[in-house]
Amino acid sequence: MDLAHISASLNIVHPLCIERGRNAEVWDEQGRHYVDFIGGIGVLNLGHGHPAVVEAVKAQVDRLMHSAFNALPHRGYLEVARALDAFVPVSYPLACMLTNSGAEATENALKVARAATGRQAVIAFDDGFHGRTLAALNLNGKVRPYKERLGTLPGPVHHLPFPSPDGGVETDHAMAALERLFEVEMPADEVAAIIVEPVQGEGGFRRLRSDFAKRLRSLCDAHGIVLILDEIQSGFGRTGRRFAFAHLGVEPDLLLMGKSMAAGLPLAAVAGRAELMDAPPKGGLGGTYSGNPVACAAALAVMNQMDEASLQRLGARQEAAIVEAHTRLRERFPMVGQLTGLGCMRGMVFNDTVHASGSDHLAALIAAAREAGVLLMPSGRRRNVLRLLAPLTIEPEVMGEGLARLERALETLTP
Repeated sequence: MDLAHISASLNIVHPLCIERGRNAEVWDEQGRHYVDFIGGIGVLNLGHGHPAVVEAVKAQVDRLMHSAFNALPHRGYLEVARALDAFVPVSYPLACMLTNSGAEATENALKVARAATGRQAVIAFDDGFHGRTLAALNLNGKVRPYKERLGTLPGPVHHLPFPSPDGGVETDHAMAALERLFEVEMPADEVAAIIVEPVQGEGGFRRLRSDFAKRLRSLCDAHGIVLILDEIQSGFGRTGRRFAFAHLGVEPDLLLMGKSMAAGLPLAAVAGRAELMDAPPKGGLGGTYSGNPVACAAALAVMNQMDEASLQRLGARQEAAIVEAHTRLRERFPMVGQLTGLGCMRGMVFNDTVHASGSDHLAALIAAAREAGVLLMPSGRRRNVLRLLAPLTIEPEVMGEGLARLERALETLTP
């Protein structure tokens, strides 16, 4: 693969070029077949080339390829906004803006929170990930590689421990850290927003404790703080529900969406309470490509496929396959640790052994698995958590084959 004209700052996980894909299977330029457990890093919850999405996109291309909505509106943007109001399980009418990427949704959510509250400070969490643009970078809960060599980033931003049964941090510990922040660093009435992922993506597929989420919701209500839930990776069915916050028993003030929203076309959104979304001045929100008609057509097709019953059925099937495989692998291989996450958004921790670190074990597995014909992706602060992101629509036999190839790859690493 010739990378001569690609910035060396891009980290390429797999040194190959895929040429075509079908649901959970891809073929490279040499015709070699792989089971895809990466799914575009959470973009392909409906798989490569879902027929309903392909049909909608082709029909839209014939009608209208682009119009900048804030200059000349088009029906697709309006229909996606209306569909999101029905699709997102909140008790209030939803107002939204469409963006091109999750990072752009994050940046606009910060603008909305600042405009609505008149405050600037934001609270985020260790190991969180919210994008690669400058303001989003400062929200991320680790330095390497995202914040290195960049100097001062937009803020102020303060980080708290992420309370999760997958990470060993208890709710009381995180709440104590929050109370200390208000007592030592800054008062609560200077905080514009708190941003958190219901299930961390880059952080290792760790789920937020539901009792902490409820206490956080109450605290935000008491102090006029905007609660932003980032569901860019966990949304659109990844946990077996439309959005992971449905598992927590809370509602966000602002919700970030992206990745699987348009099944591979660039589309994301920030949506929430109208009184917040209307706070910036006229012209304060917008973008040339935001809400492109073709991407909107894909998003409408995605939402039409994602009824709750289907998501729960597909999610439960995939979760059962992962849990069964993990049980078997943990018994066989000493480096395989706990299973993190929720539903079918699952991570597999790789532990240190006398032979290698967990991150080294996982790096070796990713290379060996590629040779065995299954594509994998790491996560976690130490890059020692295998994230499993097969499409929800993966055929059971393909899921089984992918897990079998993963197991065969592990066998080649055993000392």
